[in-house]
Amino acid sequence: MTDQTMTDYQRVAEAITYIKHHSSEQPQLEDIAGAVHLSPYHFHRIFKKWAGVTPKEFLQYISLNRAKKLLKKNQTIEEATFRTGLSSSSRLHDLFVNIEGMTPGEFKSRGQSLDIRYHFSKSPFGDILIASTGKGISNLSFVKERDESIRILKKRWPKARITEGKDKHIRNLDNRFGSGWQDPDEIKLHIRGTEFQLKVWEALLKIPVGQLVTYSDVAQAIENPKASRAVGTALANNPIAYLIPCHRVIRKAGGIGEYRWGSTRKTAIIGWEAAQAGEDHAGAD
Repeated sequence: MTDQTMTDYQRVAEAITYIKHHSSEQPQLEDIAGAVHLSPYHFHRIFKKWAGVTPKEFLQYISLNRAKKLLKKNQTIEEATFRTGLSSSSRLHDLFVNIEGMTPGEFKSRGQSLDIRYHFSKSPFGDILIASTGKGISNLSFVKERDESIRILKKRWPKARITEGKDKHIRNLDNRFGSGWQDPDEIKLHIRGTEFQLKVWEALLKIPVGQLVTYSDVAQAIENPKASRAVGTALANNPIAYLIPCHRVIRKAGGIGEYRWGSTRKTAIIGWEAAQAGEDHAGAD
């Protein structure tokens, strides 16, 4: 992942924010490009390079009507089936993510005797911090300030020995982001959560790329239909950004909803995944 790609994402994020604030005005390409200090031609080019679709097409994917259509495609998470293999080289297929929950002893000890390594890297959606216990990835978060990200990591693992560096799990994930998910090895997660949280996070992995569900859908999937509010809390405590796709859960009444790492980033990820999935379906026709 190059610095130029990161700059492209930052421009896209700025453009999405502008569009949100001016949606009632139906801004044209020239207006959006001017807001991010680019010529319309250059903005159109980098946007399509980043998202795979034009700005106009992307906005259709993240509009409320598009979100509702995506929602209707997936009646319940139980009915969703994994697509076999990668339909393109540009994104992760959730089949390659495997969750291993902490043992009761590890959970209770809050990281005592664990050696956790962390590494700062880049993704299509911003800088990230990746941490590993040696058994698997324990944390993946988008970074606003590095010192703050390290502080949050240490707060989550107060008794662990935390040092900067890489192990095989971090290298595997780092390479996947850098290579566009070509020929991915299985990604192992080793995460700390309650039994309920683990059920919710595992259910999220069953939501296909390019589809959206509601909090109540997730509650139904874990056979606890009255737990929508608790599902929301579990999503807010998800320690693994993007790989455990809490960004694919939206409000039943409409709207993108909250996201731990910012609603603009959530909007960008949803639009990007929907656009990629749309291209695959078009190619299959």
